[in-house]
Amino acid sequence: QVQFVESGGGLVQPGGSLRLSCAASGGISGIYTMGWYRQAPGKERTFVARITALGTPNYADSVKGRFTISRDNAKNTVDLQMNSLEPEDTAVYYCTLISSVARFWGQGTQVTVSS
Repeated sequence: QVQFVESGGGLVQPGGSLRLSCAASGGISGIYTMGWYRQAPGKERTFVARITALGTPNYADSVKGRFTISRDNAKNTVDLQMNSLEPEDTAVYYCTLISSVARFWGQGTQVTVSS
């Protein structure tokens, strides 16, 4: 079973920045994609960004140009740099690891954008 340690969430004013980090461990092998999803109160969990093992990123339209995803394969970590944050970005952010056979989720970290 894969375990995750997520960090970096918090309260930030509109226009501010946060950096989320996620470290995965246990039962990891083969080629896998890592990424981030988010879930706002009363809404479904939605895709934010993902990055393949070769480093190819993909973003939701709502965060393009503001968020940057990166990963360190040696450490099994994935980061999400979030700039120009908006109140609409307020959500619980979940780290995910997608292998050829399964998807694993972190416990989530709260991001609140408010003045």
